[in-house]
Amino acid sequence: MYEGFAYVYDRMMSDIPYDAWFDALRIYLAEHGIEEGTVCELGCGTGSMTERFARAGFHMIGVDLSADMLAAACSRKDAEGLDILYIQQDMEQLELAGPVDAVISVCDTMNYVLEETAMGRVFSRVYRFLKPGGYFIFDLKTVYCYRNVIGSRVFAEQDEDVSYIWDNYYDEDEQINEYALTIFQRQPKSRLYERIDEVHYQRAYSVSTVRELLEQSGLRVAGVLDSSMKEEPKEDSERIYMIAKKREDIDEQ
Repeated sequence: MYEGFAYVYDRMMSDIPYDAWFDALRIYLAEHGIEEGTVCELGCGTGSMTERFARAGFHMIGVDLSADMLAAACSRKDAEGLDILYIQQDMEQLELAGPVDAVISVCDTMNYVLEETAMGRVFSRVYRFLKPGGYFIFDLKTVYCYRNVIGSRVFAEQDEDVSYIWDNYYDEDEQINEYALTIFQRQPKSRLYERIDEVHYQRAYSVSTVRELLEQSGLRVAGVLDSSMKEEPKEDSERIYMIAKKREDIDEQ
């Protein structure tokens, strides 16, 4: 997943509101006592969000399964002189050197976890490496988004260097969204294009299911907010944030 896509990912995601997402996350953490310290981002991709937190003074750890995504992230952080630790890991087997103040995850990373048992393993690993009182904040595309906005639609974009076709199919029974990506990337100093084909799968989760899995891992659900992180989700919210907290009276061993 993302092996070919990694090299055009940032270009295709240029309309993602990373600045707004970062501001909302930073303000929420500050309001809850986390204005500095170490933050781990799961599914960091090419590091767009990780870099923003690093520039704000946080010690950042970025975790991703894709070596190609991390290669792009490392190239970016070296070019900007940022001190970020990137680790190639499956987040179901998260292993950090020590506890962190917060764990974040954005841009549908958790929707890529297709099984509830696997999601539970992720939550348990996060619980293990969160400091007492630490927060775990992650976003999810909603059932409404897959059913009414993305599902069974085709999106396409084209410019001189990169073109893509994004074909979606949402299985209502399985709550799985399958999308096939066909990318045409112009080769350097050439009029030829390379074709890249990938198939990705994401799952829609109900809030009640995610809440139960979080609580089973030992984390307490501290809130469920819409994409602005200011209000409760509505029926037509396309993205939500789940906010979980590790109890402060946990004795770390």
